Amino acid sequence: MTPKENLTSRFQSLDLLATLVAVVDEHGGVLFANSALEDALGISRRAIEGSDLTLCFTEPHLLRNALLGASSNEFAALRYDTWLVRQGYDPVPVHVVLAQTEREHEFVVELLPLEAQAKQDREERLIDQAQANKELIRNLAHEIKNPLGGIRGAAQLLEMEIDSKDLKEYTRVIIHEADRLQTLVDRLLAPHRRPHVVGDVNIHEVCERVRSLILAEFPRGLKFVREYDTSIPEFRGDREQLIQAVLNIAHNACQALADRIAAGDAQLTFRTRISRQVTFGKQRYRLALELHVIDNGPGVPESIRDRIFFPLVSGREGGSGLGLTLAQTFVQQHHGLIECDSVPGKTDFKILIPLP
Repeated sequence: MTPKENLTSRFQSLDLLATLVAVVDEHGGVLFANSALEDALGISRRAIEGSDLTLCFTEPHLLRNALLGASSNEFAALRYDTWLVRQGYDPVPVHVVLAQTEREHEFVVELLPLEAQAKQDREERLIDQAQANKELIRNLAHEIKNPLGGIRGAAQLLEMEIDSKDLKEYTRVIIHEADRLQTLVDRLLAPHRRPHVVGDVNIHEVCERVRSLILAEFPRGLKFVREYDTSIPEFRGDREQLIQAVLNIAHNACQALADRIAAGDAQLTFRTRISRQVTFGKQRYRLALELHVIDNGPGVPESIRDRIFFPLVSGREGGSGLGLTLAQTFVQQHHGLIECDSVPGKTDFKILIPLP
């Protein structure tokens, strides 16, 4: 095996990555470039390999200095931000990660477009936030549940002891409000109480079930668009949980579309796609399902855009603020994630679920 073939064999797994990766020597000479870097630069791999990678940046000295420091063992890895030059396109901002391989004078340079890095950071925040929400909800619900039963019971006993109709009206208010809070607590605890019933799930059957429920509630003024990729395979999951998650998102969208529904130009779109080699939840998956729920409403208010998956946060008067929280919980129980991208005129909730 020639040195070139040996190098290609050692690093061929890097072609599976969506991030841009090059293996360089201590002077920045490219020993190997993965296919993602080839696509990004718009240059063939043969032309990249053997060239000077430092010249692919607007500030070549940054990589040169980093390689110099790494060669003298000043650090194990280095990160910095710069701009990547691409043929025929404007430079793109990237986050550079430099680390030494197991061999001397050989380094891996990973380039993360800053948009992708921000997306990864956002996903990690969503996951951490959902986990914190789950613990908070469970603890808070249990703390509320016990005294709530005592309050209701005491109000019932008091009602039995008094004769005045006016006073009984007060006890009925207490009992009614205690029951309302009990219902809220039950909804908070629902995802953690109900067992995860796993079976074969066809995502389009889930979408069609939700579609029929939505159209039964909003029969006029709403156009429903279906853009399905029918090649998506079945996967193992809890069908009822996924129906509830998609229904919560779609129902929220329809409530935000109230004015457009009244005007007769509201539109709700279900779009399914397959993503390949995607990373979310700090893990990389070969295949993942993408389900987009898109509406042409006014968009998520900017004041709550970063908190829409928090419990009890709602942009609607009288809303419970639990629909999206529960949807995120149900999807995360499938090792997935819900993301939201919203501007006036288009709000896109994207459900990501790994596929086998």
